[in-house]
Amino acid sequence: MVVDTSAVNRGRAVFADRDSLWLFGYGSLLYKAGFPYLEARPATITGWTRRFWQGSHDHRGTPEAPGRVATLVEDAGARCAGMAYRITHEVLEPLDIREKNGYLRFTTPMDFHDGTMEQGLVYIATESNAAFLGAAPLGDMAAHIARSIGPSGPNREYLLGVAAVLRELGVDDPHVFALEDAMLAWEADGVTGAGERAG
Repeated sequence: MVVDTSAVNRGRAVFADRDSLWLFGYGSLLYKAGFPYLEARPATITGWTRRFWQGSHDHRGTPEAPGRVATLVEDAGARCAGMAYRITHEVLEPLDIREKNGYLRFTTPMDFHDGTMEQGLVYIATESNAAFLGAAPLGDMAAHIARSIGPSGPNREYLLGVAAVLRELGVDDPHVFALEDAMLAWEADGVTGAGERAG
């Protein structure tokens, strides 16, 4: 189900007294920012865990067959690593459209690797949004991602892109890497099975 949250987010004025603000990216923003930024720095936020539990009806899937993309779920004490971008307020309007399928703006403290901290913005699709898919067995999620495709391309590219950047950052994310391994194994098994059937 497509849920357009862009109007709600436009009404959430944030850091209006600043010329620029920080945005935390943890999913597609890691490998495909797609917007101008003034600065980019690795960062972490506390109390959240990355999970491929959000449905994508408009980018990595369709309304009839949504893909699975990342959101954040509350997890006391957990630390989620990603990339922080310093942006101008003009960037928010296209971001609101990009993240319109269930994601809402929230503010969060971001910790940088040099020990400094800034308040920033993050888009999160909570479990209360209609596009939320929630947890499922690892193999089911992997097969779902392997099969899904939408206007922005195959769902698998999203997962592989997130995993690649996390490796570059030296981040260990068991959920993402286990999902990637399961998807690649599912694809390899499908190719092998197809070859055997064809033979």
